[in-house]
Amino acid sequence: MKKVIIVSPHFPPSNLAAVHRTRLFAKHLPSFGWKPIILTVHHDHYEEKLDWNLQKLVTSDLQVETADALPTGPVRIIGDIGLRGGYQLYRKLLQLIDIEKPDFIYIPIPSFYASLLGRAVHSKTGIPYGIDYIDPWVHVFAGSDRIFSRHWFSTQLSGILEPIAVKKASLITGVAEGYYKPVLERNPHLYEQAVQVAMPYGGEADDHAALKALSLKPYLFSKRPNKLQLVYAGAMLPKAYKPLEVIFEWFQANKSASDIELHFIGTGSRANDEASFTIKALAEKFGLWQTVVFEYPKRIPYLDVLTHLDSADGVFVLGSTEPHYTPSKVYQGILSQKPILAILHGASTAGKVIEESKAGIVLKFKGETDIVTIHNTFGEKLNTYRSFHASFNPAQVDQTAFEQYSAYNVTSILAKHLNLALAKRGGYE
Repeated sequence: MKKVIIVSPHFPPSNLAAVHRTRLFAKHLPSFGWKPIILTVHHDHYEEKLDWNLQKLVTSDLQVETADALPTGPVRIIGDIGLRGGYQLYRKLLQLIDIEKPDFIYIPIPSFYASLLGRAVHSKTGIPYGIDYIDPWVHVFAGSDRIFSRHWFSTQLSGILEPIAVKKASLITGVAEGYYKPVLERNPHLYEQAVQVAMPYGGEADDHAALKALSLKPYLFSKRPNKLQLVYAGAMLPKAYKPLEVIFEWFQANKSASDIELHFIGTGSRANDEASFTIKALAEKFGLWQTVVFEYPKRIPYLDVLTHLDSADGVFVLGSTEPHYTPSKVYQGILSQKPILAILHGASTAGKVIEESKAGIVLKFKGETDIVTIHNTFGEKLNTYRSFHASFNPAQVDQTAFEQYSAYNVTSILAKHLNLALAKRGGYE
């Protein structure tokens, strides 16, 4: 069996969203002839609240190696775990390469800075490496245009470091093509040098089955008669607020729809701060706070999120004005067997997933210049959703169509392209 070291500075019991990419790859890679070894930073150095129930979902025989990192206190200067643990991960990675003789190094990002480890150990050992874009690295954030601001520095630094990280890469992957295609355009030698493939996040049905064994109960809200309660779970992207404002404006003008409740979970600006609201002010502006709109800013454990999805009447998915954004919450929503109401950019692959599996209703728009489409069609789509919800039977979800998005099948794509990357280098036939 071939070996791949996956460098993932965050790993369960970290409760950050990105850890699931590595967790699910690690679970299924042995089925396709690859033994995964996880290299991560020890959880003593994580800043987020740990999720020990999530740890229970990690395959018991998985080899997990840890490295130390610089502390964040007493004065927090550097928070990024890839920077704080970069040198220690590098030293540990060289040790593992010497002992385990892996065939490949694979680095899902973020943390973006961890991708530099692939180039560093390749230069020293010749071992091939690949980078997986869960998020774009070189990116213009809101505020990046303010010279010498934090986001300006991040954008400038990413433009300098990304070419260094990808220069010798043998494999470039991403959760959608839009996440890594700009990387190829900025570094055109990769078209010939590296194997490329898009792999969606994928869903894991076993995670939902685990809820029953743990007997978890919802605690953020309770069932209310004559209310249709929809849950949005996860961070809000900066470019999701314009679509959200239009939706709130519609609810303000249509009081007859006040039977709808939108519950936003884990949307705070700071993961562990229950007062770091990002939705509340907008809801108050339109008179919807705690009548139509409810927000619980603090990030809650992954399985607790699934518990609240299970207890809701439906799932609310809101994309951004950017075409590449493919929210992973779509897969959780489908597997929760609750009807989905989604507002997504027409180019987002998430809309295709929902429609092919017949799991919900999708309102599509064409980005920031097409917000008016949301304004003009939201009421019609909501009525369509009401009808869809009233007749919804979980058995109607096309599991055959959804199977292509299962974590198992997504991992098969990764294994195939690991093999192709090795073959391209002459390592394997």
